[in-house]
Amino acid sequence: MKKILLTGALGQIGSELTLKMREIYGADNVIATDIRDNGSDVVQSGPFELLDVTDHKAMFDVANKYEVDTIIHLAALLSATAEKMPLLAWNLNMGGLVNALEVSRELNCKFFTPSSIGAFGPSTPKDQTPQDTIQRPTTMYGVNKVSGELLCDYYYHKYGVDTRGLRFPGLISYATPPGGGTTDYAVDIYYKAIEDARYTSYIAQGTYMDMMYMPDALNAIINLMEADPSKLIHRNSFNVTAMSFEPEQIAAEIKKHIPNFVMQYDVDPVRQGIADSWPNSIDCSAAQKEWGFKADYDLAKMTVDMLEKLKKTVTV
Repeated sequence: MKKILLTGALGQIGSELTLKMREIYGADNVIATDIRDNGSDVVQSGPFELLDVTDHKAMFDVANKYEVDTIIHLAALLSATAEKMPLLAWNLNMGGLVNALEVSRELNCKFFTPSSIGAFGPSTPKDQTPQDTIQRPTTMYGVNKVSGELLCDYYYHKYGVDTRGLRFPGLISYATPPGGGTTDYAVDIYYKAIEDARYTSYIAQGTYMDMMYMPDALNAIINLMEADPSKLIHRNSFNVTAMSFEPEQIAAEIKKHIPNFVMQYDVDPVRQGIADSWPNSIDCSAAQKEWGFKADYDLAKMTVDMLEKLKKTVTV
């Protein structure tokens, strides 16, 4: 990767990945794009272009202008938001993906887009979900992700586009607030713990979901994109994970540092239904074998880092 274009650069992953990639590859070699300009470090620290990913010509023109050789396509509606606006989710998630793949084909770019554990469904094995297994999701977000995995495979086999992807679990970050995902309770709980030592969970007790701390997710993207293509068997849908926990476990970990922390429950049936359709834990051995994936953070180590970082930024 020498010249990299990121779509959705102001989102949960993009806002941190852009800055990390600029540190590694040089600020001028990482072109950030989004549909809005929020004046953040992402906008100020290197090239930035306004871009609607549903506009193929606009995406082609930006990629061609900067002579990019890699496209990191992150622009999407997340699970809970997608379920509220399913047609918008289809048009944005799939329309943007097709455009990004087409530009990659036209300009001979290496390509990455994330998939998700949302690509699994109620009939998928719940524990240690295999890399290759039945995928029959019951959400629009899940349908988008399965379709995206297949489409990326198609572009690789049909056109030779070097497509790569990861099935992310819930991602936890101190740098960006919750953004409409089902697993966002595991982000919001840290904010609320520092603000007033109380949190009301919309996910029920006993609901296990896979999670990953953002530094591990960023490293996984970069390591996969730098991996030897001849060793990649699965390419577009590697299972990756770092930890699996239920709400009461994250609350217990927080109480070790904030003893008066209290968690209550007010279950949201929509997001609970989505969570119940996802795995309890997944098997990431294919990623480990094919390109050396590993995660550095578990729940305890992540909690320490999250609370330390948020105490510097959250207003109490």
